[in-house]
Amino acid sequence: MSRAETAPAAAPPRGRRTAVVPPEPRGRGVTGWTTLLRFALRRERVRIPVWTASVALLLAYVAVALDALYPTAAERQARAALVSSPAGIMLSGPQYGIEDYTLGAMIANEMALTVMVAVAIMSISLVVRHTRAEEETGRAELVRAGVVGRHAPGTAAFAAALVANAAIAVASGAVLSAAGLAPVDSFALGAAVGVTGLVFAAVATVTSQVTEHARAASGLALAVLGVAFLLRAFGDVQELHGSWVSWLSPVGWAQQIRAYVDLRWWPLALSLVLVALLLVLGAALAARRDLGAGLVPPRAGRPDAAGWLASPLALAWRQQRASVLAWGVAVGLTALACGTFVDSVGTMVADNPEIAAMLGDPTDLVSGFVAVMALFLGLGAGGFAVASVQRARGEETSGRLEPVLATGVGRVRWLGGQLVVTLLGMAALLVASALGLWLGALSVGEDTFGLADYLAASFAYLPAVAVVAGVGAAAFGGRPGLAGLAWALLAYSFVVTMFGGLLDLPSWAGAASPFWHVPQLPGADVEPWPFVWLTLLAAALVGLGLAAFRRRDVPRP
Repeated sequence: MSRAETAPAAAPPRGRRTAVVPPEPRGRGVTGWTTLLRFALRRERVRIPVWTASVALLLAYVAVALDALYPTAAERQARAALVSSPAGIMLSGPQYGIEDYTLGAMIANEMALTVMVAVAIMSISLVVRHTRAEEETGRAELVRAGVVGRHAPGTAAFAAALVANAAIAVASGAVLSAAGLAPVDSFALGAAVGVTGLVFAAVATVTSQVTEHARAASGLALAVLGVAFLLRAFGDVQELHGSWVSWLSPVGWAQQIRAYVDLRWWPLALSLVLVALLLVLGAALAARRDLGAGLVPPRAGRPDAAGWLASPLALAWRQQRASVLAWGVAVGLTALACGTFVDSVGTMVADNPEIAAMLGDPTDLVSGFVAVMALFLGLGAGGFAVASVQRARGEETSGRLEPVLATGVGRVRWLGGQLVVTLLGMAALLVASALGLWLGALSVGEDTFGLADYLAASFAYLPAVAVVAGVGAAAFGGRPGLAGLAWALLAYSFVVTMFGGLLDLPSWAGAASPFWHVPQLPGADVEPWPFVWLTLLAAALVGLGLAAFRRRDVPRP
């Protein structure tokens, strides 16, 4: 054997790639996506029907309620004047049909935006859950060890989002048609909701390639949604029916179909083109990274953690601080917008006895309006409370709880830390709602009440919100599968407290809601007993959840 044959191979030049991974054959990148789609749909077999039913029932209820609240053209035009303020435009839409404010125009302007944002959040969560979250937990590596292409998980996740959004679109169109609205416009509005959801499903497909963590991927996608919302809001405020800024937002495209006024379909084509471009971008980015890695490497942390982090409470705060901030900003901005309507209460109820009845004493409409807004924002704080308590369930199912309990941390101490953060977050949201209402009222020259009055009206609902959180804690401690009871109680409370008088519900129906028993401040006589027994009930539910959690098994993920 010659010296050349026995000599070791020369090392490759430094900085050059030693091997080139050949691309997958055409069509092989999505191998196995149909199997993964069936698996994803099985995992979503509860979430998709619940989302579909929730959106459909919400639209059906709003259509019936608005028709009952504003039965005449004069009352609807009074409502149109109210939502034509800058704050109303930011929270509604481009004001198509405002000159002849029909029931359909009311729904398209005032409800479509809310539903679009909710469905967009659903789509983001669904895609991230089946892509980046699977890689973060390591399950995607096991799946990819089989005959599964690189792009199959992403394709299956987007296809599952397509199924979910199609179901919501069809159900929305069907219930609006059943409510007596024009069928073609109803299904067009449903299609606009579904296509908007697809846009943000595609956005989540891209953000899932950028970062290593599911939370960061969801946060980036939600930030894009926030920018789209603000662009639409600023554009619509600048000019009637929207300015050129409105056309920079996919949310604005969906609202530009002019449903129930002068229907046009072509703005939805812009959203479909954007979906195609984002999916191509997501596939290109996925081909440039390793499994489990992100294109943007995580920021290196300190070698040693701060001493104050060495407790379950600090860990819970670290995990939930972004959520508290996001909910606080959302509640605060909503309260600020609601506060700007304080000086318009008289115009609002002048020709509408139903709204006047909702606000209570006709001689003190401002107090009634502030009380109703405080109740509405308190229900929003209840939504945070339920989501925060259910975060503990996410720690358990992801497998992160077991290593914590393997240390010297006890179960009660760990869950107690989670619930303390929930309580602090609830209090922070109620402060944000009071500040927002106060600043909004001051911005329009209304100074009947001071900040202390708004704080009292908001904090009166803290015990009721704590009861809702206690229901979630008791369900988590004993039977985690019953966690939906807290959401059901919150939804029930919203209906009976906001619309119980209009629906002429019996008193026992209202008594089942903890919010029903809270005195509506300012203006109402304050009795201490509702606060006392609601606080005791919340404490008992939390204690029951802690005791049950000590005794049950922690399932493996």
